[in-house]
Amino acid sequence: MSTRAGWLAGAAGASAVGTAAGVSVARSLRYRVTHDDPHRDEDFELLDADRSCVVTTPDGVPLAVREVGPEDAPLTVVFAHGFCLRMGSFHFQRARLSEQWGPQVRMVFYDQRGHGQSGDASPDTYTVEQLGQDLESVLAVMAPRGPVVLVGHSMGGMTVLSHARQYPQRYPTRIVGAALISSAAEGIARSPLGEILKNPALEAVQFAARYAPKLVHRGRGAARRVIGPILREASYGDEKISPSVVAFSERMMHDTPIATLVEFLHALEVHDETGGLRALSKVPTLVACGDHDLLTPMEYSEEMAHELAKSELVIVCGAGHLVQLERPEIIDDALVRLVERATPSKLVALTRRMRGRRRRNG
Repeated sequence: MSTRAGWLAGAAGASAVGTAAGVSVARSLRYRVTHDDPHRDEDFELLDADRSCVVTTPDGVPLAVREVGPEDAPLTVVFAHGFCLRMGSFHFQRARLSEQWGPQVRMVFYDQRGHGQSGDASPDTYTVEQLGQDLESVLAVMAPRGPVVLVGHSMGGMTVLSHARQYPQRYPTRIVGAALISSAAEGIARSPLGEILKNPALEAVQFAARYAPKLVHRGRGAARRVIGPILREASYGDEKISPSVVAFSERMMHDTPIATLVEFLHALEVHDETGGLRALSKVPTLVACGDHDLLTPMEYSEEMAHELAKSELVIVCGAGHLVQLERPEIIDDALVRLVERATPSKLVALTRRMRGRRRRNG
């Protein structure tokens, strides 16, 4: 474990018992924000204005869905967000790529169960396997026909892997490409986050979430003191970050229900979706991460890319776990390349033509 990661795990553990030293160290490790904020006027609720619907899963959980682009577009790209986030974590991708692709691509975003505007569910369904089934439910309603590219960030990447393992017949007949951003194919015990998942404070809150839900609020503070420092510190790298972007991501994390937080933490620790790599190896893939990611370190991405014959590996220097918010232009360009590799030549030609027109006009 790196010195920075070791300090962070120590700070998280110390803050769980409320020591002043632990809090002090956690604060000293915070990423740097810049006074020059290029996103001061950014509307981070852009997705709220898009066409909306609800997809209800077989076990009755309503999933909030937004879409942009024509329903009869030649290609659909479906985005699955990460742990303690919501569909808005793809804000910059929605803003730029809807312009880039125009009417040729429809983009579909949804909130995972227990996150954002989607419904809560029984704690025993907060598993990566269930998330893969939820993705199949979204596809069945939102993209029943035509080629699809899947994009998953963090836990969303695990969702894509889970879907590939459970529904391999969809690859490459329906799913023609996939992106795994800041993700991992199996449990994250090797990361700094894994070091603090054994904290008794988290175990107590998890027990309450399952067996005494009315008492969960009593453990909110303890659980957030344990996990808060590493979620905040791991989000971004060492470069100066827009205060508006930081505030937006922290708002998403803070709004996540405590039961969702503790149950999915356990799911991330024990999941094993390496079986999904076999199905994904049949389609072009993008594997991307920041080299300062403490939640899903770079080695996880390198290992997945090694197993995927048609993969492009993108390592973003200086970026943390929320690389799609921190360095969106790099991730956007990589997604454009993925679509070009995954789609019929006609769509590729149209996409390139639109890009050339934009450069001439720019």
